[in-house]
Amino acid sequence: MKLNKRGGAYLSSKRKRALDLMGGALGVGVFFPVFCGLYAFRRLQNEPVFFMQERIGLGGKAFICPKFRSMTVGADGILQDYLKENEEARAEWNETQKLKDDPRIDSFGLFIRKTSLDELPQFFVVISGAMSLVGPRPVTDCELIKYKRSVRAYRSCRPGLTGIWQVSGRNDVSYQRRVAMDRYYSMNASAGLDLYILLKTVFIILTRKGAY
Repeated sequence: MKLNKRGGAYLSSKRKRALDLMGGALGVGVFFPVFCGLYAFRRLQNEPVFFMQERIGLGGKAFICPKFRSMTVGADGILQDYLKENEEARAEWNETQKLKDDPRIDSFGLFIRKTSLDELPQFFVVISGAMSLVGPRPVTDCELIKYKRSVRAYRSCRPGLTGIWQVSGRNDVSYQRRVAMDRYYSMNASAGLDLYILLKTVFIILTRKGAY
């Protein structure tokens, strides 16, 4: 697949990096008290505070993507047992890699997921340069296989804290539709599109549309 030259030029431009640095610093500053509160709450439970997972970034380079932990300890085993016993949930997982009724998520985790507060640690990753404010959703190496012919498009971008998928239905969107959205962004990225997505993200978070 041939990528749009305009989109590719913006993705590697100083303008996009400047937007990431300013937005990342603003996000850390504004949400730092919330960050500290969430950290303290999880620490009081004497359980891991963060969920750290390797994701694939720009050029296929791996990086660690952190989130505030929203799942119970031993979540992988819980998921496998649940999918074995529930055919409908298994079909939903195969289609979207998400579950509307996820048995792994505790009550506090459900709250921070619906409000997207679980992703606050990623502001630091944006500042580091491994992620961008806007881009494809960061995926694992196993997930990247699902991108098939769109792998190159994904690898041409820094994964984003938000993106077209997040403001276009989020978890209500099929996985293949999400791949198409990531491909579209890689080919049409611009400062105007980034600003539009950022503004719409604020609205989506406030309404909690498609979040679970």
